[in-house]
Amino acid sequence: MQGALLVAGTTSDAGKSVLVAGICRWLARQGVDVAPFKAQNMSNNSVVTLDGGEIGRAQALQAAACGLAPSVAFNPVLLKPGSERTSQVVVHGRVDGTVSAMSYRERKPALLEIVTAGLARLRAQHDVVVCEGAGSPAEINLRATDIANMGLARAGSLPTIVVGDIDRGGVLAHLFGTLAVLEPADQALVAGFVVNKFRGDPALLEPGLAQLERLTGRPTLGVLPFASDLWIDAEDSLGHDGAVGRPAPPLGRDWLRVAVVRLPRVSNGTDVDALASEPGVAVRYVTAPSDLVGADLVVLPGSKTTVSDLAWLRSTGLADAVVAHVRAGRPVLGICGGYQMLGRTIDDPDGVEAAPGRHTGLGLGAFDVVFDRDKHLGTPAGTALGEEVTGYEIHHGRELRGGGSPLVTTADGAPEGLDVGTVLGTHWHGLLENDGFRRRVLERVAALTGRDFRVSTTTSFAAARTAQLDLLADLVSQHLDTAALRELIERGAPAGLRVVPPAGAP
Repeated sequence: MQGALLVAGTTSDAGKSVLVAGICRWLARQGVDVAPFKAQNMSNNSVVTLDGGEIGRAQALQAAACGLAPSVAFNPVLLKPGSERTSQVVVHGRVDGTVSAMSYRERKPALLEIVTAGLARLRAQHDVVVCEGAGSPAEINLRATDIANMGLARAGSLPTIVVGDIDRGGVLAHLFGTLAVLEPADQALVAGFVVNKFRGDPALLEPGLAQLERLTGRPTLGVLPFASDLWIDAEDSLGHDGAVGRPAPPLGRDWLRVAVVRLPRVSNGTDVDALASEPGVAVRYVTAPSDLVGADLVVLPGSKTTVSDLAWLRSTGLADAVVAHVRAGRPVLGICGGYQMLGRTIDDPDGVEAAPGRHTGLGLGAFDVVFDRDKHLGTPAGTALGEEVTGYEIHHGRELRGGGSPLVTTADGAPEGLDVGTVLGTHWHGLLENDGFRRRVLERVAALTGRDFRVSTTTSFAAARTAQLDLLADLVSQHLDTAALRELIERGAPAGLRVVPPAGAP
């Protein structure tokens, strides 16, 4: 089996990332040598690859679905929003400047060459490459410089399927309209549709799908049911609201309640997924001081704009609430940018993330942070709370230690992070995915808060993630026309597909 496929979406968060992961896993379970590819991703959720680069977290999950280690080859261009109008550009895993929406257009021709060459290399190395689009191809105002949707499809002659989220309402109009606004040469590559997150009796939807096929000449390749058990590694920021996960009941009498502050520019918020995999641990994103009432553990996650998110923390009253939480003897955990907020000062002399200058932190830890111009990237190992741990680092900030025990001792003996009882902090992402370390943290929280809580000795976060990938593959194999999917991958879009007005009208 050889070929490629592009999965586009009617909107952001329509299900592109999970569908690509599911198709990849479905193929890999059949012994197909498959790899993922996303030409351009816009996300502050990222990981560090073994070759020291930075890619979108969704592509790392898709790589795992294929049985591959994450690589910069799977996501050559990553945009990390730093404000409403600017983003940091990461090319082949390394920072390559900051752009506005308008100035980024000027870089697109060169980036198109980069992504098409990268896709060609992957196709030469693997039997099948499953590509994920970005946003929606219906953003016709961006079509002239598109490198991730139909621009990529045209350059690589990729058959394309469009997925729509029925949970948002109007999915038939979304699917039809996405196709209809495309120019004829783009429409020629769109070969079918997928409906995502359906609830209820599929027979009620079938007449609409039949009419959609009559109107467009394209079949719906399947209807994926809403699966409440899918929650690990949500790619889009829309996933970072409310409760996280589906935790089993506690092993003791009490639940542990974890409040994760939903920062405006939260980065790698998926760090807390591992906590939500534990029995009796209720994890929820919060945005108001009242949400901290009754919380056993407060987590300050990563941030793409640490100083401005710290200012938001103060303006909302959450900063005072976090300090009061700690003074009441209850623990706080800061991760990366959230850890930097816990210190005395944050100095950004070159204006890497904010206006140049020194900014006051929450003062919960005796350390200072200075921002370096170059980003610190790594996949370190060490020990923490008596457990062997691994993680990954993505940050400009560098800690200047002033006191307190480190949370982590790296493999080369260097101190990292902070552990002063009720205040824990680290620059390492992924630390909570280490099962032994996570249990020690939860035991600490239970002891400090007086909860009758017992940790599970059998929870494996790696196994939970694998189970999610297998669930995705099961959904693909059970609810999609996999024979038609194979045909598209191997033979491309059928010739003579109908051109749908208005794009096809004079």
